[in-house]
Amino acid sequence: MAQAAQKRGRFLDGSTMGHVVRMTLAGATGITFVFLVDLANLFWIAKLGEQQLVAAIGYAFAIQFFAVSIGVGLMIAGTAMVSRRIGMGDYEQARHEATSALIITALVMAVVASGLVLFREALLAQVGAEGETLELASRYILISMPSLFVMAFGLAGQASLRAEGDARRSMMVTLTSGSVAMVLDPFLILGLGMGLDGAALGVVVSRFVMAGMALWFATRVHDLFARPALWALRRCARPFLAVALPALLTQMATPFGNYLLTGVIAGFGDGAVAAWAVVNRLTVVAFGGIFSLSGAIGGIFGQNYGAKYFDRLRMTFRDALIFCSVYTLIAWAALAGTAELVISGFGISGVGVQVYRAFAYLGAGAFLFIGALFVANSVFNNLDRPMRSTALNWLRDGVLILPVAWWLASAFEAPGVIYAQSGVGAAVGVLAALWSWRFLRDFGREA
Repeated sequence: MAQAAQKRGRFLDGSTMGHVVRMTLAGATGITFVFLVDLANLFWIAKLGEQQLVAAIGYAFAIQFFAVSIGVGLMIAGTAMVSRRIGMGDYEQARHEATSALIITALVMAVVASGLVLFREALLAQVGAEGETLELASRYILISMPSLFVMAFGLAGQASLRAEGDARRSMMVTLTSGSVAMVLDPFLILGLGMGLDGAALGVVVSRFVMAGMALWFATRVHDLFARPALWALRRCARPFLAVALPALLTQMATPFGNYLLTGVIAGFGDGAVAAWAVVNRLTVVAFGGIFSLSGAIGGIFGQNYGAKYFDRLRMTFRDALIFCSVYTLIAWAALAGTAELVISGFGISGVGVQVYRAFAYLGAGAFLFIGALFVANSVFNNLDRPMRSTALNWLRDGVLILPVAWWLASAFEAPGVIYAQSGVGAAVGVLAALWSWRFLRDFGREA
């Protein structure tokens, strides 16, 4: 391993904009494709002609979002720790930390999956699901949720690939698992007539594929995992959790806000919830590059922090904000231009039409500022200030979002929920940009 210890991090040289674009587009390609598959899944369900099924998916998403966000938080922590070690040139310790991060991630996700399965009906009822819609959503969660344990291995593998800087193989993991689901979903949902159960089973299969691919690349190509060792787990646990716990809290804010908003929009009927389900799916498809940004550039911040290249940290921050702005303008134009096609394609009707138009024509533009929050999250998570990310995200989703949603929903009915989500997100995004830039401006200069 002496030769591996001399390995130099690939983010320590070259254009920071090049690294930002390469890592983010690779991450965006992967995550966008996965969410595109999820959107296609919803499309096939809509083709069954029962709006109740689409609403059930919307309610189930509010619960699933919590679980996946916890996994993403753990992945962010793994990327931060491993990339920092690579930046220091300590490749052997990076391997031990990658293995320890995988073990902790798997254990946490097993506990999360068990809890959500046990309390799924109460959680669904709390968000507004009832009757047969609640039963359908509950069965979907029962089938799909246990596979979170398997997904943990895929997330840990991808964290290590991102830390190493292998954007192409990290992207291939999600593309491959998504491709399997893209083929399997219509066959299960429509071909075999399994409906919602087929959609849930497709999720399970894709997670197995994701885990297998990620572990194969991380172990066989880069040798990023060491043999599990109790001493390494003990040494890694505290610093890992020091990053992971705030990152988890940060990631949990968004699904919590979504959960609250789902409850508000449920008051306008299943038609509004069905449109809300489409909005949620299209948000992550259209803005996959923004959602992947925080994790994708974490390795760039981590390696340069480990190497003490502080000027490159500021350059990365600047370039990430520029990338966000360009990406958002393109995505917003695409959403506005296809709004009526989406409305007809997914059979959105009644008040749901107003909800979707509010998102496509106005709400999507807020990502010009919301993107800055994702960049700030990466800055604080990877530069030893993770609680700042937590504070910003909970200010948005735990403090402001519900009262503003009530207020605007009383004035504009269901579309007011969209206006609340975008307006609060934009305001906190501006605050995040100013706070993180002020932090970076003097970072490392006192040393």
